[in-house]
Amino acid sequence: MPSFNKYTEHLLPYHGREMKNSSLLIGTLLIIDSMHYVFARMLVPHLPPSTSAFFVLLIGTIEVGIYGIATKQLSFTTFQKNVWFFLGIGLLVAVSTDLNYAAVGYIDPGTASLLGKTGQIWSLGLGLFWLQEKLTRPQFLGATLAIGGVFVISYQVGEYNRIGTFMVLAATFLYALHTGMTKKFGEDMNFVNFFFFRLLITSFFLFLITTITGTITWPSPTAWGYLLLVGTVDVTISRSIYYLSLRRLNLSIHTLVLTLSPVVAILWTIFIFDIYPSTQQLIGGFIVIFGLLIVGKYRESKNNNGESNNFAQPPHISQ
Repeated sequence: MPSFNKYTEHLLPYHGREMKNSSLLIGTLLIIDSMHYVFARMLVPHLPPSTSAFFVLLIGTIEVGIYGIATKQLSFTTFQKNVWFFLGIGLLVAVSTDLNYAAVGYIDPGTASLLGKTGQIWSLGLGLFWLQEKLTRPQFLGATLAIGGVFVISYQVGEYNRIGTFMVLAATFLYALHTGMTKKFGEDMNFVNFFFFRLLITSFFLFLITTITGTITWPSPTAWGYLLLVGTVDVTISRSIYYLSLRRLNLSIHTLVLTLSPVVAILWTIFIFDIYPSTQQLIGGFIVIFGLLIVGKYRESKNNNGESNNFAQPPHISQ
């Protein structure tokens, strides 16, 4: 009688490749997600924050547009049918991005990355008041811990730290609001069309912000090099990896990776900028991460039980 191994041995290389690919995807997601505020800080010496944000989004828009045209997926009918939706989320993301780029002039990228993860708490609040969801004890405990960690981080000597903290928290709230709107009104759109028009309208509003504030500046050759790097990696590649990982990885792993990415951001901050977090920031950051892990774990179990939660995870746009 043939052994069981004879029928299963051909499966081992496939599963081995799957595990290897998942590990590569996890590592890539962790590194790229940790670089957002680091990239923003790298552009500070070269351009005003609003100008940096505008050109970064513009580069991403052009790259996604070229892909959409090449694959014949781009359709302006999508924009025409959803013009107010795109104007709404475009404005939210534009102001959020502008605040994030300005914030790193006041606080270091590692601390900004920690504070940026409080978007989960904003999403929890939006679900509570917008969707009339019930707040459970694990959610309340996790949210309370995370908010407490934010106060520990922000309650430091110096007005600049508080200004930077406020900017990041405001930016994460606006982005969480955009996430809720996307989940509610844009979930069934083709991803390429959704992403392109979201980037296009966001770039438009960022151009208006730079024009109104008088901060529009033509980049130097050196600045262009940084902008091309950030636009390609932090917009085009980042969002592609983000949605790919959302589909390929277990939700608990996806949430864990995104929650722990500030740890990598702190290491990048030390290595690139030689900025070390204070003991108070580390304590506050640990509390924030621990609280968010509790919230993330609860949301995963809730989803597995089949309960609806539009804010349980970032928007999943069907292809």
